Amino acid sequence: MAKFFGNLNAVLGVGVLALLAVLFGVQGMYDNNAFFRFLHVISGVMWIGHLYYFNFTQIPTMPKVPAELKPGVSKYIAPAALFWFRWGAVATVVTGIIVMIQAGYAHQAFTLQSPFRTIGIGMWLALIMAFNVWVIIWPNQKKALGLVEADDATKAKAATTAMMFSRTNTLLSIPMLYCMITAESGF
Repeated sequence: MAKFFGNLNAVLGVGVLALLAVLFGVQGMYDNNAFFRFLHVISGVMWIGHLYYFNFTQIPTMPKVPAELKPGVSKYIAPAALFWFRWGAVATVVTGIIVMIQAGYAHQAFTLQSPFRTIGIGMWLALIMAFNVWVIIWPNQKKALGLVEADDATKAKAATTAMMFSRTNTLLSIPMLYCMITAESGF
């Protein structure tokens, strides 16, 4: 069992097989909209999970990490986490737009029309957050982590900018998640 659970690809593969068993074996059918809603949720978990990891774990813990251990985080853990963070944002936005188009309320949500205002606000907050990820956080993290050439002053400024916009996204994630959850229930 340890060999199986030690192999992420094997675990994911069996997870996909279990999903297919539910889709076709239990439900007896494939529902395209439900499938994209599932992809939207799982992508959002990846994205916001990493956002919360950075803000609740990595950022507060890094000052306590001994200097000789910091490169382990900045050279290995942070770049890998930022990869999943960035692409989780893209997947969340793309699948969310697909769901809205398939369900027929994309225009109403984008233009904040009633009764699609709540989901529309959540969508706009998510778009702002995704913009922050790709246009502000990621370019600054590349400098802060030394993935691109930058002097120490530029790295320090970039780290502060990335942190501030990551915290901005944490702030925005609270009303965004509320809008996404309550829009479906009609609150």
